[in-house]
Amino acid sequence: MLSHSAIVKLKAILVIDLIIVGAAAGVYFYFQDQGMIAVAAKPAKFTLTNLTIDPLEAIVGDAVQISVNVTNIGDLEGNQTLNFEINNAVKDTENVTLAGGASEIVQFTDVEIKEGNYTVKVGDLTGNFTIKPAPPESSKIILSNLQVNPYEVWANQTVTLTATAENPTTEADNLTVRATVDDALVQTAVIEVDAGKTQTVEFNVSATTEGRHTVKLNTLSGSFTIVETGYHTLEIARSGGGPKPLVFTLNGETHGTPYIALLPVGEYTVSCPNPYDVGTGVLEFTSWNDGSTSPTRTFTLDKWLILVATYTLISGYASCPSLYTWNGTGYSYVTDVSNSGWLGYIGSINQNGNIIFSGGNPWDYVKLDKNQLATKTINGNSYYDMVISQEWDELFYLDSATLVVVDHPVGTDAYTTMTNYLNKGSTGQIYTVNSNNILSPIAATDGKGQNVLPDILKQDGVFTPGIYGDQSPSWNNITLNQLTVDLGNLSSAQQIKLVFTGIVDWGPYESYYNWIDQFKAAAAQGLVPDGTPVTPASYMEIKAANGSWVRVPQDRQIPIPSDSNPRTFVVDFTGLFPKGISDYQIRITNFWNVTYDYIGIDTSTQQNITVQKISPIATLSQFCSTNSTSSGNFTRYGDVTALVQNADDMYVIGRQGDQVELEFPTANLTAPAPGMVRDYFLFVACWFKDAPGEWGYGFTFTVDPMPFMAMSGFPYPADESYPYDAAHLAYLAEYNTRVIPAT
Repeated sequence: MLSHSAIVKLKAILVIDLIIVGAAAGVYFYFQDQGMIAVAAKPAKFTLTNLTIDPLEAIVGDAVQISVNVTNIGDLEGNQTLNFEINNAVKDTENVTLAGGASEIVQFTDVEIKEGNYTVKVGDLTGNFTIKPAPPESSKIILSNLQVNPYEVWANQTVTLTATAENPTTEADNLTVRATVDDALVQTAVIEVDAGKTQTVEFNVSATTEGRHTVKLNTLSGSFTIVETGYHTLEIARSGGGPKPLVFTLNGETHGTPYIALLPVGEYTVSCPNPYDVGTGVLEFTSWNDGSTSPTRTFTLDKWLILVATYTLISGYASCPSLYTWNGTGYSYVTDVSNSGWLGYIGSINQNGNIIFSGGNPWDYVKLDKNQLATKTINGNSYYDMVISQEWDELFYLDSATLVVVDHPVGTDAYTTMTNYLNKGSTGQIYTVNSNNILSPIAATDGKGQNVLPDILKQDGVFTPGIYGDQSPSWNNITLNQLTVDLGNLSSAQQIKLVFTGIVDWGPYESYYNWIDQFKAAAAQGLVPDGTPVTPASYMEIKAANGSWVRVPQDRQIPIPSDSNPRTFVVDFTGLFPKGISDYQIRITNFWNVTYDYIGIDTSTQQNITVQKISPIATLSQFCSTNSTSSGNFTRYGDVTALVQNADDMYVIGRQGDQVELEFPTANLTAPAPGMVRDYFLFVACWFKDAPGEWGYGFTFTVDPMPFMAMSGFPYPADESYPYDAAHLAYLAEYNTRVIPAT
């Protein structure tokens, strides 16, 4: 047995040991906090909180908004699939991708047509709401199709508001209609509509001040504009034939589309070129939107007027499927979609001179211009109307299309990631950016050491100079397009998001083929090591503490921008830079001629957003004839709605002259909450294939072989195959019955 003194000594030793261990732990956590001891990043882990149901009581047919806050409490980006269940039945599924530490509010709209109690379940969160019968005193009359005419007037001129009132019931009913201008009530009328009948409601309003004025008939809203007396707005645009602006003359002066100007009332003469060479093809003038068929015409400007010159393709070569949106009077060109969905990305060459194909990602995320997006009323229902048209001699495989409506706090902008063709699958991460506090880089140089900082400080159409990589004199001495950017000291930033606006010039396809031929000739001489990249992938690096350059992980790599219109997108750098540094630099390297108009730095934290997704009604049709030599079993014309609901390798397959009209219903779209503003994105999955000799390297100009998401590249090796299971065979038999034989 220990003596009393021994026990005292033992206690003292234990106390000293605890002090030493505590001190060591304190030093450890201090070094960890200072970034001197690396801590492994925690994997993505998602938690769900704040299940919100609004309202808790609704009447039959009313929309109930259900939302949940999703948080990634890990350090790494990940994704989670959420099932929204109503009474134990899955009503909607959402896939959420979040960066480490980020949160997002995911929203689902539910409409029930039977009264009763309903249980909501999302993950392990549950809630309830009640649906009650509609009160007998409420009006059943439906007010729709608000028209504002004219849209543009002078002060105190009359503007006529009309709407359609429909009574779908079996009894006559009354409705009180209130007309407001800028939220001020100007007129009220009580209308009576007989059972099963419709009638037109009409109000006359006016305003005195120049500018845009908002009008409402009950919940229907529209607007009109007052301009300076004696003036009206003239807009001139081009439809068809790709993205290059149309150069025209107005009263002898040269302008380019899109053209918008407030001009004195009077006579004007406009003249458009015919034919028109846009560089990637030759176009022929067809007509103006009012039916006139002469490219030169004289008109009277005595009201707001839009003139759209329509062109069709005579001859041309590769681009991508083109996206247009309905702007209220016509279709506005947005961009060419699915930049990474090109079939034929070349990865490397083996020692036998054989090309190894790799990469390809059909997903694209297009931010839509709100000023060029208007609703269209079809059979009394409101839609956002878009068209994806194949104007060039290519095949397209449209797999999925979704309108994503994003509400974000006032004072922020919303942007998405952009697809990297080496990363398969859909991400579509949406980032908020502080619109009032964007930082600028402090230095930027190109591969020749030239100062290019002025080129990226603002979006002004002035791009960094670039080069096309394969113009190098030797296959094994590639001159690459490089940009080094000093971001300044960002050590205090909790998040680092870079905002890019860029564009790519692929160069002439003849040079592309010459470049491949150089590789194959070198391989025949035994000069090419196995696995040598033919067209090196774009990549981005960060500067380490020791001054070396370290590649960014593949899932955060820089994408190749669009080749039609400059695109703005976000790359998340949060957590990539080493701790304890003050020199934050990145380096971007491209084989292709990628140039940038703008690079900004946002250090604000990600804000909560509300996301609503709308699937379209889709119709495939032919908008012009073609001399294309493409062949195979194409999708029959008509309703193709079922094919664009999900990305499942069941495509709408078309060729030059085909188009897919996408009508996105707005009936269940809720208005932004107070303090929120709205942006619109089109998430689309689409592959496309070029003709041989025009970027179509390594395959025939036929529908088969068909691409699929899981393929390693295109053309794919013999041990891979399109999924010919029962479901896909049934799809092929039902939809792809438009057979075009080879010529």
